Amino acid sequence: MSSTDELLYEREGRVAWLSFNRPQVRNAMTWGMYDSLERLCLELNEDPDIDVVVLRGTGGEAFVAGTDIKQFSSFSQAQDALDYERRIDRVMATLESLSKPTIALIEGYCIGGGAAIAMACDFRYCTPDLKFGVPIAKTIGNCVSMNNVSRLVDLAGPARAKEVLMLASIIKADEAKQAGLVTAVIDHKDIESEVRGVIEKLQSFAPLTIRASKEAIRRFQKYHSPEDGQDEDLIALCYTSQDFHGAVEAFINKTSHTWRGR
Repeated sequence: MSSTDELLYEREGRVAWLSFNRPQVRNAMTWGMYDSLERLCLELNEDPDIDVVVLRGTGGEAFVAGTDIKQFSSFSQAQDALDYERRIDRVMATLESLSKPTIALIEGYCIGGGAAIAMACDFRYCTPDLKFGVPIAKTIGNCVSMNNVSRLVDLAGPARAKEVLMLASIIKADEAKQAGLVTAVIDHKDIESEVRGVIEKLQSFAPLTIRASKEAIRRFQKYHSPEDGQDEDLIALCYTSQDFHGAVEAFINKTSHTWRGR
């Protein structure tokens, strides 16, 4: 397994550390980063010498601040949006079904695609400056797949999911802990050592019990997950709209956009 410039892979003993590495844009995800994450998860799943996988962002300011919005400027038809959302679903499912325990070490921004990645992990430890959200209702006017909506509802409940998606609320650390979106809130100077302590605990427990427990929970959640294709009309509605294309252009050019509902 090898790193790319934008997604670093390091191995410490029996622990894999994956680091999103675009700190100049708060680690916003490129298509290549999503593809590399999927590839690494598939390879790590088959590696008997890895016990735990940790995901984090570089730079200390962000875990991942979403997908790089510049990439959306090339979208011209519904199929572009459907292909994108299915790609995200595939990557998140691969991460979520990884047979090893996964930990998201979150410093600062955890937005959009970053929130999706974190929610697909087993445990989420954050710093007090956490900013968790999916503020697409006020940024570019797209929508997320029902699989990602399902993860948010599973963790925080439908009322909080509506707050995150419809009110574009940015959830801070203590509120995220109370809502069940993160496992614990830890100071910057202590978070890595605390996560290492969690890793040691996981490595000291019965590995087959951990694996079976994780898979049992995943199977239970899968029973009430949406069927494939149930959200295609919603994805097409948003991504093919004048609002979406105008908002993407405004976001890139740092100008304002007026929503028109079409």
